[in-house]
Amino acid sequence: MAATPDSPQTPTEPASTNRFDNRFARLPQHFFSLLEPTAQPGTQLLDVSPECRRLLTMSEQEISDAQLRALLGGETLWPGMQPLAQKYTGHQFGIYNPELGDGRGLLLGEWRADSGASFDLHLKGAGRTPYSRHGDGNAVLRSSVREYLVSEAFAGLGLPSTRALAVAVNQQQVPRERWEPGATLLRVAPSHVRFGHFEWLALSEHDSDVTLLVDHVLSQHWPDLLEAPSPTLAMFERCAERTAEMIAGWQAMGFVHGVMNTDNMSILGIALDFGPFAFQEQFDPAFTPNLTDAEGRYAYSEQPSIGMWNLSRLAFALLQQIAQELGSEDAAQAAVQQTLENYGERINHAFGERMRARLGLIEELPEDTQLLGDFLSLLYHQRLDYHCAFRSLAQLSDPSDEKLPLALGQSAAALAWAERYRARLAHEPRSAQQRQQAMNQVNPLYVLRTHLAQRAIEAIEQHNDASELKRLRELLADPYNARAGMDEYAMPARNSAPVRLSCSS
Repeated sequence: MAATPDSPQTPTEPASTNRFDNRFARLPQHFFSLLEPTAQPGTQLLDVSPECRRLLTMSEQEISDAQLRALLGGETLWPGMQPLAQKYTGHQFGIYNPELGDGRGLLLGEWRADSGASFDLHLKGAGRTPYSRHGDGNAVLRSSVREYLVSEAFAGLGLPSTRALAVAVNQQQVPRERWEPGATLLRVAPSHVRFGHFEWLALSEHDSDVTLLVDHVLSQHWPDLLEAPSPTLAMFERCAERTAEMIAGWQAMGFVHGVMNTDNMSILGIALDFGPFAFQEQFDPAFTPNLTDAEGRYAYSEQPSIGMWNLSRLAFALLQQIAQELGSEDAAQAAVQQTLENYGERINHAFGERMRARLGLIEELPEDTQLLGDFLSLLYHQRLDYHCAFRSLAQLSDPSDEKLPLALGQSAAALAWAERYRARLAHEPRSAQQRQQAMNQVNPLYVLRTHLAQRAIEAIEQHNDASELKRLRELLADPYNARAGMDEYAMPARNSAPVRLSCSS
């Protein structure tokens, strides 16, 4: 069940702490708007991620669940917090929108972990801000639970992403496609700086402030680049590398973000702003979970090229600063073009490495690309589940087991591919047992299937029961190892029609 509000004896804010800093707040005032969260009546804490607590080294003795509940309810701020809404812009579905910014979330400050690393704490669903446009500033339970779960799922899969420390429901009824329960989410990230921050500066009267934001990012995250001949170019190169690795991970895991606008792209190359996302089930390169993406701009197969397009928008925003540092616009354009070309090579290489590991291959042979392509074609034409099929390959890779796994079907095409695959494995140096163990640590058993997230949402909406949410979070935190009695969580929905979601999801 969801937790009940604090008793009057429970303190709702921690004692004075030196855990907080607010370095973004020390940028010029036009970078943000200072304002406090709106109180959300009847806030109930649904779940707190133990894994995220450990990342932050935030003990329950230092910060209790009651104090987290009060923070998510907009009832109190902790000592040192200085909430602000960031201003940025960006390209949405390829069209520049100058009116963007944090419309329903506030950056509360940076929490310093015992390791010395700093993490933004960002409250989503905090109320209206100057950048809300026509929005109400609220978040709904459906989108908050989905982001909470996928953030922890990404961590379990080893994919770079924002995290989520806690999620809460409140008594608000928020109009979306229907009236939905209000909610808040406490998001955690090393930084919330986006491509859109740089676009806003470059395309406004604040273009001279690009260097301030570059210095802010580099001093906090990549200080090794500060002494480069062009720190701005070095930041762009590092961002492109990280973005390539991130999207290669999405492609390998069958993940579709759904809204790859430039304002949803992190300068650090971590997944940010989960909306109508989905993990593929029946494999389809043209799949997009976004109901509003009629042309498939952000479909699965388009994500690598959209990553490059978004990087080109970032490059345009940084070009003048790079030219000043290199002393020539021609030199800046050549360096930027080379970085974009390197992105394409890097994403292809990273995707190939990940997929060879999923196939259980160590050696790289010329026929591997065709073998993988034919496997994906098999999944598509036979309408097979992406995740179950890859997980079953560990069984297929054992030469002593001649049966074809059920997840691959029993078609002639599957049998022919399996014969080729086993022949390819004959060139591998590892034993079948070693290979199976390795494959089961890169082919997850549990992923966040849309119907599982929906089941957790409905249990809370209809019965005020967060047990399914907690169970899913536990499974997704350890997705590679089987748990007794949890077989149904590894299976696709019985109604396997693709799910389409709106941007409010």
